[in-house]
Amino acid sequence: MFHVKHAWAANQRQVGSRGVSRETSLAPDAFAAATGADEAGLARLRQYLSLLEKWQRRINLVAASTLADPWRRHMLDSAQLLPLLPGRSGELAIADLGSGAGFPGLVLALMNAGRVTLIESDSRKCAFLREVIRVTAAQARVEEARIEALEPLAADVVTARACAPLPVLLGYVARHLAPGGTALLLKGRKAEVELTQAGKTWMMSADLMPSQSDPSGHVIKLTSIRPAMMNSQP
Repeated sequence: MFHVKHAWAANQRQVGSRGVSRETSLAPDAFAAATGADEAGLARLRQYLSLLEKWQRRINLVAASTLADPWRRHMLDSAQLLPLLPGRSGELAIADLGSGAGFPGLVLALMNAGRVTLIESDSRKCAFLREVIRVTAAQARVEEARIEALEPLAADVVTARACAPLPVLLGYVARHLAPGGTALLLKGRKAEVELTQAGKTWMMSADLMPSQSDPSGHVIKLTSIRPAMMNSQP
């Protein structure tokens, strides 16, 4: 039985407040104009990017090709979630699943979205994340653990990028999301297919939006997430 509310057909919209050209690499000032980042926030993001480029020489944090346009592929890709956060931005408890190099969770922390918990099982990536937090004084902490093994966090918002297929990912999201919370997930070209597959075992209200950073990408906003009652009557 399919229980997903398809809000996205009638509700696709820009998630950033300003349009961003995709014709050239995105410059930091264009990122700031698109997202409203202030000078202090931009300086912290520059520190983050500098550390990313340094550590990338030793461990594989991101696809090397993305560093040709990092302000679009990583910073804007993450920051586009800011307008979708529920109220009390700055006070939110955010859990970022499978953080890897810290996208989107660490960008949200550096842009004062709230208190961010970065969940990552790879010890080398955790060391990188802790170094970024130390250098930038980001409002974030690292949990070096598997998502499914960590005690539930009861977060207001759960985020993830390139973590797992949606039917699997929703089990992780549901574990760490507080009742009434919101999931913000960065997905690729198969987002609609994944939503359809997830709807076979999960109930949710879903809003699918085009990505501001990737013409083939999507942002999925989910609320009211719960397992479907497989034995319920139609």
